[in-house]
Amino acid sequence: MWTPSRRHLCLAFLIVCLLSAISFLHLHLDLLHNALDLSVLCPYRDLASPVAIVCMPSSPWAPNDSSPSPEHLQPLSGTWTIYPDGRFGNQMGQYATLLALAQLNGRQPFILPAMHATLAPVFRITLPVLAAEVESRTRWHHLQVHDWMSEEYSRLNEPFLKLSGFPCSWTFFHHMREQIRREFTLHDHLREEAQWVLSQFRLGPNGRHPRTFVGVHVRRGDYLEVMPDRWRGVVGDQTYLQQAMDWFRARHKDPIFVVTSNGMEWCQKNIDTSQGDVVFAGNGLERTPGRDFALLLQCNHTIMTIGTFGFWAAYLVGGDTIYLANFTLPDSDFLKIFKPEAAFLPEWVGINADLTPLRTRSYRWERLYGMI
Repeated sequence: MWTPSRRHLCLAFLIVCLLSAISFLHLHLDLLHNALDLSVLCPYRDLASPVAIVCMPSSPWAPNDSSPSPEHLQPLSGTWTIYPDGRFGNQMGQYATLLALAQLNGRQPFILPAMHATLAPVFRITLPVLAAEVESRTRWHHLQVHDWMSEEYSRLNEPFLKLSGFPCSWTFFHHMREQIRREFTLHDHLREEAQWVLSQFRLGPNGRHPRTFVGVHVRRGDYLEVMPDRWRGVVGDQTYLQQAMDWFRARHKDPIFVVTSNGMEWCQKNIDTSQGDVVFAGNGLERTPGRDFALLLQCNHTIMTIGTFGFWAAYLVGGDTIYLANFTLPDSDFLKIFKPEAAFLPEWVGINADLTPLRTRSYRWERLYGMI
């Protein structure tokens, strides 16, 4: 019987090792090839986002391409988007208008990353995000929309359309109100936090029956100068807020008013709290637009002054809404870009603003410059 020598055993061991290494190398190359194919399909796959980051190739890339060529970074025909401008309420209006007009014209809406960054932390929005490279390489047709629905907006044929402007009118999207409400559904943590804050004031003075929550949004900030100086208008004042709150007090037993504002110090000094039914947003939590908006959405009714933030709170809440009416002089240029009948729902209740300070200011200005 033949017995292998030590030399034979060593040679056999080396052959087995070599065959194993060759098999492992083939397996590794197959995995690497598949990984490269995946990276070509969407080079942005590592971006974290609750919605899709859309690469939108017009045709599949070949497996041996290392990166997409410029002609592949083009959107599919029928792609619409909107330029995100302004702050929170402005971008809500832009989002809703884009969605409504795209559906009306049979197009696919996409939002840009800046809008996603503003709205996605607060709402469960579903529109996909257009990759920045696709946006930059697309030859867009640009259209600035005004703040009310017009007939020509229902027959737009441009395959690549980028809207702009500050639309925030129910005339664009009221026919799809429930879908808009779903798009602007709060994330659970914001809703639960707001409910926890309001739960401390849920019962009336006798502790037996639930109170009616009325969200109050008081827009101040830059509007204190913009409205009188540019638009010959006013913001909500102490008298208006008192009248609006009294309107609810006359119709609801033990209402509680939840005040949010970008001028909270003014609110705390000028809103009457003697009846013990006013709560100011905060309660030890850091205030953000998302938290303020969440509080307003957990209320039953709304008092708004001016601005898109208050509009959206009232529109999504439903219930009764009091708004500031006739807040500009009749000859204000603001009325050329803003139609009250397209901004406020017919069932909302308007309380006229006091324009006396504005007329006095206008009289002094005209006298100063020799116009009277």
